Amino acid sequence: MKESTVTRKKPTIADLRALKGARQLTMLRVMTLDEAAAAEAAGIDIVSVPPELVSHPHYRDVAPTLFSMTGKTHLEVGTRDDFHRFACQMMLAGADAIYCSGGLGTVRALADEHIPVVGHVGLVPSRATWTGGFRAVAKTAEAAMALLAEVQAYEAAGAFALEIEVVPDAVASEISKRVGILLWSMGAGAGCDAQYLFAEDILGQNRGHMPRHSKIYRDFAAEYDRLQAERIAAFREYVADVGDGSYPQDSHLVKMADTELAQFQKLLAKAKS
Repeated sequence: MKESTVTRKKPTIADLRALKGARQLTMLRVMTLDEAAAAEAAGIDIVSVPPELVSHPHYRDVAPTLFSMTGKTHLEVGTRDDFHRFACQMMLAGADAIYCSGGLGTVRALADEHIPVVGHVGLVPSRATWTGGFRAVAKTAEAAMALLAEVQAYEAAGAFALEIEVVPDAVASEISKRVGILLWSMGAGAGCDAQYLFAEDILGQNRGHMPRHSKIYRDFAAEYDRLQAERIAAFREYVADVGDGSYPQDSHLVKMADTELAQFQKLLAKAKS
């Protein structure tokens, strides 16, 4: 069982590195304060959050011990200088690490400034065209060796962790044994250092494509459909009540004392004349 948040503390980079090979960490992509609060209460180790969430004034109130990575793709941020400026802003806002899908030069520039950087290998959505689209990566021996070289290059550039996405588990496991950098698995098996899923998939909110590696634990989509049906029904009842005079009733209104009402009507009569 996870320790309570009373005894838990937010891990440092050194803490996470010390856990390599010791146990599997848990990681979630969360999008709201409610999801962050639930992750905190459940004992999740690491979260990936949008910049606007980690910058929210109440984020650390609900997520005091969550190691929180944030970021944007290099296509969204811009130049290397832009990325550096963005990373500094996010660290000052309370982020613990910065996701960077950019080149090794950008990773190195951030790491040289002691900014904790998380890279991305395998299926990287922002550059998937180079690996054949949205498909598994490193399924041949040659491609697996190229992936190992890429992971080593990220480590040499100063990244402390990598998302490794949709890679054969045997490949990811062998690579993890040979590097010191942390590997956070999204569909790359249990031989890595953390398991990474999206909250929307776990909660059954995703109505689109469901990745092979995802697992659904609840059916929030059905609950949202039920709530929407109830919402529509309530609005229709309100429309009907207004139409037949059932709303408003006396209990919804503010009343004036009879004497004051009489005086008000006298004043109105004088004003009219």
